[in-house]
Amino acid sequence: MRKVSFAEFGGPDVLRLIAAEEPHAGPGQIRVAVRAAGVNPVDWRIREGQVLGAHPTELPAGVGLDAAGVVDEVGAGVEGVGIGDRVFGEGSDTYAEFAVLSAWARMPEGLTFEEAAGYPSVVETALRVLREVGVRPGQTLLVSGASGGVGSAVLQIARDRGIAVIGTAGAANQEYLRSLGAVATTYGEGWVERVRRLGPVDAALDLAGSGVLRELVELTGDPRKVISIADLGAPDLGVRFSGVAGSVPDALAEAVDLIARGRLHIPVEKSYPLAEAAAAHADSQAGHARGRRVMIV
Repeated sequence: MRKVSFAEFGGPDVLRLIAAEEPHAGPGQIRVAVRAAGVNPVDWRIREGQVLGAHPTELPAGVGLDAAGVVDEVGAGVEGVGIGDRVFGEGSDTYAEFAVLSAWARMPEGLTFEEAAGYPSVVETALRVLREVGVRPGQTLLVSGASGGVGSAVLQIARDRGIAVIGTAGAANQEYLRSLGAVATTYGEGWVERVRRLGPVDAALDLAGSGVLRELVELTGDPRKVISIADLGAPDLGVRFSGVAGSVPDALAEAVDLIARGRLHIPVEKSYPLAEAAAAHADSQAGHARGRRVMIV
């Protein structure tokens, strides 16, 4: 099978499309014929060797955590899913023609494989940071870097829970944020004052790692009311860095419910063939996404 791999830590150019042996489902796992794989910032952080504590990596290594595809192998002890089922979920080495998943759910009706591949990690992350930051219905949440995959999920889940959201993004994504229910403003010079004019902020999320943690602490008045998923220096400011996943099956179940109720939709901004994995990573690192980037197989 074809698989994206890297034999050394480094930039996007270390990624190679290689011929590899097919993986097989172990106990409690399923294997899918991958139709699409989500491109997440953690993918390139792993490729660069940034997060070895949370993601121990033995070289050469595959790439990718999220996938959507068709079940073609079911491991021992697995119930409720069968060969031919369309599923989305989380596993390992998903930039490949076949991948093993350790958490999955049936794809909701009306979702394409490309769309479905964009949900697992971002919904888990969005649910986790909303829980960790402790924001409640009726309060206001500030989201820095709100137009990407996690931001898109956070804005919609917050709206569903009765939480008001102020989102920052580039000028081109202001209307997109408003369409997701946020009060939108641009980042850049003067952004703190623009946020202040919109009203008090009860909690804040840093989703882009753009060096704004001091300002988020200033706006909330308490570093404990700020969570980052992108700035590894967060603990130096008393801000919690959230990098350990919670229950992926629970997150997938909630995603299915939200999608079915029409309360969550994450668009695919761009799709890439496996041979263009390096370009996908370069674009992901550059930021400014509107929704998700995915690999197609």
